[in-house]
Amino acid sequence: MSSVRLEEMFSPQGRGWAGALNPAQRLDGALEEATRALLAQQHEQGHWVYELEADCTIPAEYILMMHFMDEVDTGLQRKLAAYLRARQGADGGWPLYHGGELDLSCTVKAYYALKLSGEPTDTALMRRAREAILERGGAARANVFTRITLALFGQLPWRGVPFIPVEIMLLPRWFPFHITKVSYWSRTVMVPLFVLCTLRPRPKRPVASVRELFTVAPERERHYFVPRSHLNRVFFALDRLGRRLEPLIPKRLRARALRQAEAWIVRRLNGSGGLGAIFPAMVNAYEALDCLGYAPEHPYRNTAREALRALLVEGAQQAYCQPCVSPVWDTALACLALQEVPGERPRAAVRRALRWLAERQLLDQAGDWSETRPGLAGGGWPFQFRNDHYPDLDDTAAVAWAMLREGSGEFDQTVLRAADWIQGMQCRNGGFASFDVDNTHYHLNEIPFADHGALLDPPTADVTARCVTLLAMLVGAQPRYRSTLAAAIAYLKAEQEPGGAWFGRWGSNYLYGTWSVLTALEQAGVPRDEPCVRRAVAWLKAVQRPDGGWGESNDSYADPGLAGRHERSTSFQTAWAMLGLMAAGEEAGSPALERGARYLLETRRADGLWWDEDFTAPGFPRVFYLRYHGYSRYFPLWALARYRRLRSGSAPCASA
Repeated sequence: MSSVRLEEMFSPQGRGWAGALNPAQRLDGALEEATRALLAQQHEQGHWVYELEADCTIPAEYILMMHFMDEVDTGLQRKLAAYLRARQGADGGWPLYHGGELDLSCTVKAYYALKLSGEPTDTALMRRAREAILERGGAARANVFTRITLALFGQLPWRGVPFIPVEIMLLPRWFPFHITKVSYWSRTVMVPLFVLCTLRPRPKRPVASVRELFTVAPERERHYFVPRSHLNRVFFALDRLGRRLEPLIPKRLRARALRQAEAWIVRRLNGSGGLGAIFPAMVNAYEALDCLGYAPEHPYRNTAREALRALLVEGAQQAYCQPCVSPVWDTALACLALQEVPGERPRAAVRRALRWLAERQLLDQAGDWSETRPGLAGGGWPFQFRNDHYPDLDDTAAVAWAMLREGSGEFDQTVLRAADWIQGMQCRNGGFASFDVDNTHYHLNEIPFADHGALLDPPTADVTARCVTLLAMLVGAQPRYRSTLAAAIAYLKAEQEPGGAWFGRWGSNYLYGTWSVLTALEQAGVPRDEPCVRRAVAWLKAVQRPDGGWGESNDSYADPGLAGRHERSTSFQTAWAMLGLMAAGEEAGSPALERGARYLLETRRADGLWWDEDFTAPGFPRVFYLRYHGYSRYFPLWALARYRRLRSGSAPCASA
């Protein structure tokens, strides 16, 4: 492939560029516009927060919740239903991300929500959805969460869902299953479900039936579970045995377990943030509180209800519900991007944002993480506005990274407190997970409840890379981090894929993981001629698209052979690839960088930013995906600003 020089790529015939400007002026102008636009989106309090969109499961569940609780807001329901109708796929169902294949469970919930909202079942939309569901075995083949919803609505017998009695709360820690052995998101979802699946409440208002979605009458269905392994079969047998023995559970024991579950939920309700600050846990908790006898006007119920409503994004005609909000993550990344841009206005905005973040550091709160690290002092940040029990290592490392780059010394103690907490959360294999330490009880992914395969929070390359980036910036002045850093770098090298990329757990996918790790290795001083770095560079160049950009579909989570492949380029993935190449030592004249910059500069919107493109990250690979609306705002700016520094010979801020 021939080299495309910067002078050629910004010819007068280029999209929207005035021929009178020289190439440097055109790049400067684009960065000035993008910076101005990002600064304009900063909130008065100092933070950034963008919409966080999931698949249609979440808005469908909001409609289902309103009917279950007999709290239907007809205007909101109309908008949520319009959103669902607009996102039906050509195959009649609803996918987990734009362009993805039909997902049976999402389609079942969307169909049921539309039916409850008044959509006639004889419309073309409903008929196509129904046919798609039946072609795939019917609603009985949906995932565990969907089957639990159907059981709560009386559409499926309870033997069709896993046996998760509330007595699980009384199991000792040494038992093969304990709630501390699963991830934060799993336990916050499961504990309210223990209550619901034990007390088995019914909807507070009559609801429509969806018997038409079953290939066999639900009461006659006998094959709800499809074992995946020998251990899975053992767990299924224990599940059936437990259900048969349930009538023998003493009432006093059940009452004690219910009290313990109630206390666990109440202790973690998290005020206006909601349980776990994630929608599935919040809606389960809201329904469980009602089931436990809390009146609608009780403060816990009111606060939980308002926390759910705060997740809604309403427009004039449509509305959807976010799975959570991302202000800390958005703010940290916006700061890191703006720190590549010279000028007092960006610096002032960053300082204001970092002060907003500093006020939200979780110092003395005893989160769930402290159960495995009881002597460790806090120092993390959550992902959301508030999530006191569950600070996130990825967010913490990114925030502290931005604070350290600010360079004034104002945040030095804040950063050290964060770094000490991160160091204390290192896993045995040298890596770092998102919320917990050594949450690697992989046998639990075989229990009937875990058909999604996302019950755990093991260490991952992308989170580890962020922690390495921070600790490497500190280790010169703070040698106590040296052994932690060495173990983490060894973990990263061991995690590299044979093709040269790194898996991205929290961003789509290998492009995200590879950018994250190359940034960490650069900061750690790993030589650029190391084989792992050269393999990664070769892989990034090999997957660059003809238009100069990079793109990767979420399909690569199901098929690693699609790593770095997509039918189109995206702005944020192009930015990740460029940042990775620059971290690996690519010079300003690199054809790959020049073509990437050209793609970004030619695909901007009128306001100087970039289009929201694709779902940008998994919540759970192969199960649940997210679209961060902020990624197209700050990542392309970050890449182009660093590229300009590279061309001008300035030291990149990442090394500050």
